[in-house]
Amino acid sequence: MDFSREEFAAVVTEHGPRMYRAARSVLDSDADAQDAVSQAVLQAWQSLDRLRDREAVRPWLVKIAVNCAYALRRKQKRVVYLDDLPQEPAAPPPAQYDGLWEAVCALPPDRRTAVTLFYYESMTVDEIARLLGVPQGTVKSRLARARAQLKEMLQEQEGDYEQI
Repeated sequence: MDFSREEFAAVVTEHGPRMYRAARSVLDSDADAQDAVSQAVLQAWQSLDRLRDREAVRPWLVKIAVNCAYALRRKQKRVVYLDDLPQEPAAPPPAQYDGLWEAVCALPPDRRTAVTLFYYESMTVDEIARLLGVPQGTVKSRLARARAQLKEMLQEQEGDYEQI
């Protein structure tokens, strides 16, 4: 695909927040997600000739960002210190969803990724399955388990507010 530098910059600017959310759903910190997105932009620029359809640029960029996030995650140590965990959600949601984004960030990484891609990025189960390299049934079960866990977490939050 022939993109000028300006066109590529415009596409990255438009889809950058999507790439970031996808990377952040895999990684535990904002800085790591930003690193993954930076790496993804570089990889996308270097492999721009492999993009066959301009209309597919959004899922293509998101997939590269997710792959870079997984690669970064594999390189990281398995130990995470509580002081290093973010205290706030990566991208604050609208006020009516305050507790929801915090609950999504608290999900295990596989469920958090499925929820972020499905609900925040509006990807289909099939697209997510292809992106993550897992069967559609796995994506569906991750979403179902995530919904159940979110429901439980949000009900606990309500109970905490009622006690105040």
